Parts: sequence; C-alpha cells; structure tokens
Amino acid sequence: MIRLLGRATSVHTQKVMWLASEIGLAVERLDVGGPFGGNTEIEYLKLNPNGTVPTMVDGDFVLWESNAIVRYLAQKYGGPPWMPGEPEAAALAGQWMDWCTNTVIPPVRSLFSFLLRTPPEKRDPTAITVARRQGTGVFALLNQHLANHAYVAGAAPSIGDIPVGIFAYRWLNMPITRPPMPHLEDWYGRLSERAGYREHVMNPLG
Repeated sequence: MIRLLGRATSVHTQKVMWLASEIGLAVERLDVGGPFGGNTEIEYLKLNPNGTVPTMVDGDFVLWESNAIVRYLAQKYGGPPWMPGEPEAAALAGQWMDWCTNTVIPPVRSLFSFLLRTPPEKRDPTAITVARRQGTGVFALLNQHLANHAYVAGAAPSIGDIPVGIFAYRWLNMPITRPPMPHLEDWYGRLSERAGYREHVMNPLG
C-alpha cells in the first residue's frame, strides 16, 4: 500500500488525499510534521532531505513535493479526467497548479498567518489589507476564467483544480470581506459536492 507521511491539516497533504479519494486509491497516511514532529529525524530526512511534508512511499519509490506526488498518482493510478489524456489538456491542468503555487499561495498564506496564527494585539492591519487586496485580485482573475469553464482546465475536474480548490476554500472561509465572485463561488459549490473535497479539505480553519 502507498504510504503518505504528513499531517491531515497540511494543505499539501490534503492535495494528495483528495486526489486519492477521487481515483479510489488506498493510501495509508501517517501523522508527521507540525505538532506530531518526526520530520526532522534522520530516518525521515533520508526520504525527504527538505524535512517538509508530505512524502510519498510507493514500494521502493519515494517522492516529495505535493504537486509532483499528485501528478504521479494521477498518471499512474488515475487517468482521465484527473490526469487529462491530451497533452494540451494536461499542460493546462499543470499550468493552474503552478499558478496556484506562484500566485495564489502567497496572499492566502499571509492572511491565514495574520488572522489565524497571530494574536489580535500583534496583527499588522496594513499587511492584512495588502494581502487581502492581492488575494482579491488573484481570485478575480480566476473568477473571470471560470465564467467560461466549469473547472480550471475545462469541462471536467482535473489535477489543476486540486491546489487551487484547497486555497480557494481557505480564501472563502477566512474572516475577511470579499467582493462577490459568482463564477468562483459556483465552482467552489461544485467542488463542495465531492466527497473527497468535503472529507480532506473542508475542515475547520485554525
């Protein structure tokens, strides 16, 4: 059985577990990182010298970096629609995964840290405002794209929706003021109907 070393509250672990649920893949997840520790121990660092989570072990094959794990599992065990069969569609799905890493994560991570990890008396209102404005711009772009697409890479869900969908959950559920974005909200509603998304992503923030 495939093993995944990473705590359930990690967004990067959630990517892999959500995909595994979608493609019917059995994965044994072990709590590592955060309050569970273990990710700085020698045996773990032999698998993943970064000391980050998650790390996947599939037989003798070890892989770290969550987007790489998602791509690997979708290609080896999933197939369409999660790993699109056409090169162009697969490239578009990968594009949105990379866009999430480079563009979505920074403002959402900042807001999450400011609002849910920092005591009120230590928060920086200016930094919060800047991050919220950046996040609004990012998700406005996605909202515009989704006006003509049911999912980020086309008519069916794919690996492209996984990272973006996880950070959209955080964006839409943090205690901030957001402008209405109907296409984003409709897409989020479609994701919310999926059992794997509800189980592995839609957990209390904190």
